[in-house]
Amino acid sequence: MIPDPDAFYAALMDAHRDLSPEDSRKLDAKLVLILANQIGDMRVLLDAIALAKAAPRA
Repeated sequence: MIPDPDAFYAALMDAHRDLSPEDSRKLDAKLVLILANQIGDMRVLLDAIALAKAAPRA
């Protein structure tokens, strides 16, 4: 678990500040791939994909 999820969210939002929608999507895609590589466990990654797909749309 993230010790301070609010601080992580704030940092993530700050990273997106002033980006165009296209650049924001590119940042998200890069971040997903970097984090997937860091996690390295296919079952965890597949579970995360399933959770993201099942989550209500914001």
